Amino acid sequence: MTDSEETPKGAFRAMTEATAKDWRIIGVAGQPFNAAHADRLISALRSLGEDTGGFQVTRLEHSLQTASRAHRDGRDEEYVVCALMHDVGDVMGWANHAEVGAAIMRPYVSDAHHWMLEKHAVFQGYYFYHHIGRNRNMRDHYRGHPHFEMCAQFAHLYDQTSFDPTYDTLPLEAFEPMLRRILARPKGPVHRRPRA
Repeated sequence: MTDSEETPKGAFRAMTEATAKDWRIIGVAGQPFNAAHADRLISALRSLGEDTGGFQVTRLEHSLQTASRAHRDGRDEEYVVCALMHDVGDVMGWANHAEVGAAIMRPYVSDAHHWMLEKHAVFQGYYFYHHIGRNRNMRDHYRGHPHFEMCAQFAHLYDQTSFDPTYDTLPLEAFEPMLRRILARPKGPVHRRPRA
């Protein structure tokens, strides 16, 4: 849906001029855009299918493989969706993709899953950093964190193993209902106090 001249709009030009009525108008007018959030994320995931980055599978195939492995391992739906979305940040920020993806999913997942998404790249680095002149043990900076083992396990069992062109990967359509369910129930207000 596109915005048109007929769509009611708030009357202010600076937020200092806004009224409660303006914010009610904006709240109603924004509902269609907000409702299409899952569709936009699915499109972003699909766009990962356009590039291999030099790997044997596309970035989308890697994400689907990671989610397929977690799903087949009996992980809960939120974990599986995090596995699916863990590299979606590549679309907008390849240099900090883990943080970008974690920020997108933050309102919808637990603190543990958010931390796993945010830190997964440095944990995956354990498997290759030494080949590119970096310290493979960078993840040790987080040792002792309550979610360290969960993230290490995610990287070991699912993320670093999911570059296999022969793996029987589930299609994106198998995960769409899961993603939609997770996105339909934020764990808290979108605007909330920052985490420490």
